[in-house]
Amino acid sequence: MPVSWLQLSLKAPPPALDAIANFLIERGSPGVVLTRNEVRAFFARSPRTPVLKREIQRFLRDIRKIYPGFGEHPLGWKLLKEKNWANSWRRFFSPHKVGRSLLITPPWVDPPATRRRQVIVIEPGMAFGTGTHATTRCCLEFLEYLAARFNGGELTALDVGTGSGILAIALAKMGAASVVALDNDPTALKIARANVRVNGVERRIRLANWKLDKVYGSFAVVVANLTAETIVDLAAAIEERVAEGGYLVLSGILQPKARQVLSRFCPSKFLPVRQSREKEWVTLLLKKRS
Repeated sequence: MPVSWLQLSLKAPPPALDAIANFLIERGSPGVVLTRNEVRAFFARSPRTPVLKREIQRFLRDIRKIYPGFGEHPLGWKLLKEKNWANSWRRFFSPHKVGRSLLITPPWVDPPATRRRQVIVIEPGMAFGTGTHATTRCCLEFLEYLAARFNGGELTALDVGTGSGILAIALAKMGAASVVALDNDPTALKIARANVRVNGVERRIRLANWKLDKVYGSFAVVVANLTAETIVDLAAAIEERVAEGGYLVLSGILQPKARQVLSRFCPSKFLPVRQSREKEWVTLLLKKRS
């Protein structure tokens, strides 16, 4: 059955275009077209479309705080006529390097032969995480840093809101003994499961739709690439899942909200280790007090 497509059009100030485009790609758009002051993105219609629209509205509401005057024009959603998108949108994705040791590639591209980088195959789809967005990329760089610190020791990890599964897969490829990856979206779990299988790390990753407070035990590393509001809401459950002396990676945080998130965790139970800022986004690396 042919897939029907939606086109989203919105006007935005030029400094905001890149952040918006990256967000829309990470939310499943196979391609985004940028003009001088407009973004056009395409999405396959699915049962998750209403959720997608709410996520986009929430993101745009947050980013308006950074760009005054943005948001005066309404969003434009349009149903497109049937068209063979199956191959045309693939040109928007190509292999790209992350950090010192990772190479992210879509499954239809043969990546260049490399011994220095772990290759992660990710199928772009209706799930967050293709490695192009600043939040995902910074998480990967922090996880790379942490994996090196364990120096072959047993590394257990929890990925909260796994999306495409990219962070869990990266942890497994970098030596994690076991990873629990959670998501409450059935579509995301389906895509993550396929990505885990393609990367050959099924034995190290357990995918589940459990609530965070139902997860048993603690982990050496916990990563949560969500939103500032969700992180704060889940803070108590998140901090309980981090082992004493363990590490917490938090991302998906817009700069104006970074202090709120940081103050929720530090200095009572966690100490700040590193902070990465890329355009509008902040990623935090914290260590739990022993």
